[in-house]
Amino acid sequence: MKSLSNNLIEQLLTFISPLALEKALIAVSVFLLFWLLAKLFYRKVLSWLLHMSNKSKSKWDDRIFTALGKPLQVLIILIGLYLALDILLNSVSQEQLLLKIFRSSLVAILGWVLYRLSASTSILSQEAQERWNIDSILIPLLSKALHFLIIALVIIIIAGEWGFDVNGFIAGLGLGGLALALAAKDMLANLFGGIVIILEKPFIIGDWISIPGVEGTVECISFRSTGIRTFEQSLVTVPNSTLVTQAITNYSRMGKRKISFNLGLSYHTSKEQIESVINKLKQMLRDHPGVDPETILVNFESFGESSLNVFLYFFTKTTVWAEYLLIKEELNLKIIEILEEEGVE
Repeated sequence: MKSLSNNLIEQLLTFISPLALEKALIAVSVFLLFWLLAKLFYRKVLSWLLHMSNKSKSKWDDRIFTALGKPLQVLIILIGLYLALDILLNSVSQEQLLLKIFRSSLVAILGWVLYRLSASTSILSQEAQERWNIDSILIPLLSKALHFLIIALVIIIIAGEWGFDVNGFIAGLGLGGLALALAAKDMLANLFGGIVIILEKPFIIGDWISIPGVEGTVECISFRSTGIRTFEQSLVTVPNSTLVTQAITNYSRMGKRKISFNLGLSYHTSKEQIESVINKLKQMLRDHPGVDPETILVNFESFGESSLNVFLYFFTKTTVWAEYLLIKEELNLKIIEILEEEGVE
């Protein structure tokens, strides 16, 4: 048994030449060196960079360092592995195969970095939200779309590196997208309607709006529909594709609220009384703190069938419904007071 084992060792030593053993030791040493460099980079260098970036006011640097940390560590190990295997290989075909694997790995790592940077919590998403005023509801959707695009590009580039025909794959993506669009036309219409609402912001949550058939307060906005709480406290869910094709009145964005009506005076009212009533009405509206002084119209407009019509047209400063009604009530009571003072019916 002992002689058999000795023979096997002798055969193994004759098979492994001193040069091959030296190459193996160098390859292992190179790989271990780069592996230690990767560990040192992640534990020391990256930690120091993150510590320094936390002291700065900008959030760009710490988010970017966080996104690059793991991929760069893997990249350093990958370079070490490539150099170690390149030392061991002898044939040109093996080296070409190794080079293809290395290039494909580089593309995958680059895609990994872009994937992490395009996450909904990354600094790029926050920059897009602040600089281009993109609504926070839209950020997750854009992030997922970028993730899909990055993965598709990585697959296409790697497939091209290995000699696969990517034209059929790209055409398949186009046909698949067309089939999906046809099968989910209504869903996509609501989705793009939601994007239009979020980007253009004809209303936001809490606004009082009115569309044909529905009036109330916007309670929620999603990519499929918008919830409107009516004044009867019922929740109406309106598809976004319907909202973007209809006229939307946003009462919450009114700068002021209109009051317009005809005040009918008796035909027994004299000319002097009408002039006095009109002057007092104008002065009362100008002095009221809740009335906008820019546009105040009080005029003897027409002879009605049973009354002399005085037309009043003005605006309240507030657009809040409850405050508007209180001001309107105060003005009506003051109008009655003026008519009583002038003895006009």
